[in-house]
Amino acid sequence: MLFRQYDNIETFNTGVLDILLEHEVQNNLLISLITNDNAQYAKDWFLAAVSGDGGGIILTAICTKPFDLILFETGNNICGDAVDLLAKEMRRMNYTPPGVMAAPDLARRFSDSFAGTGAGRLYMTSSIMRLDKLAGHKTAPGALRALEKRDMFFAPYWERAFSEDCRSHVFSIQEYTQRLTNRLGKDTHFFWEDGIPVSQAVHGRDTPNGAVINGVYTPPHYRGLGYAKSAVAGLSKALLDSGIPFCCLFADSGNPVSCGLYKSLGFYEVSELENIRFDI
Repeated sequence: MLFRQYDNIETFNTGVLDILLEHEVQNNLLISLITNDNAQYAKDWFLAAVSGDGGGIILTAICTKPFDLILFETGNNICGDAVDLLAKEMRRMNYTPPGVMAAPDLARRFSDSFAGTGAGRLYMTSSIMRLDKLAGHKTAPGALRALEKRDMFFAPYWERAFSEDCRSHVFSIQEYTQRLTNRLGKDTHFFWEDGIPVSQAVHGRDTPNGAVINGVYTPPHYRGLGYAKSAVAGLSKALLDSGIPFCCLFADSGNPVSCGLYKSLGFYEVSELENIRFDI
């Protein structure tokens, strides 16, 4: 069994992409990281794989700090020795990620091996959901429109609130402003507008065959009125009508409201991921 750390995203992509594509929806985040023109950022990433005695990769690992280590066992086939080897090598390198995100059993096994049994704490469980055909639904008053420059006075604050709601890493308002500025004119960030913007949904990234929706946020005083559902439905319809075979997204498994919203539109669960944080 062989551990390999990569210093070149193109070489890493060549080795692992076909493996990840066998479970494209489950691995949408991993795939988008290594395929969507991220080479300029990858010099600071942790890119690694463990190969079996026959030479084939059996465990893929990516960490883009300040975010968690993301893992995938090829074919979702359990290989405890590969997990232990990865954990051992990361300790040897003194490389400590904030936590791990992977299929539940894999996340727990890596946490125990890397940080010690019981040292990791469950932070969040996410449901990865897929949509192939939009279900019929009642549309809220208003319409979908793309991000415009005039939205910059409030949109960065919505982005920060979304990160806080999702318990994700929170950046500065300046960083959110720069991200949004980069989206202007690209038709990826959308608002549901009912006289004023009341909800948002974002075409966040792509995989070779699908589109990932994220950034779904409604200010608290506009929730429960169907705005988020209409925003997600409008964006999903536009993506599917453009010829993209499927849409997918992450939903907080502990939030029955959002999970129910997505299921009512035709999304269905493909897999679960657990985020485990290390208290070391």
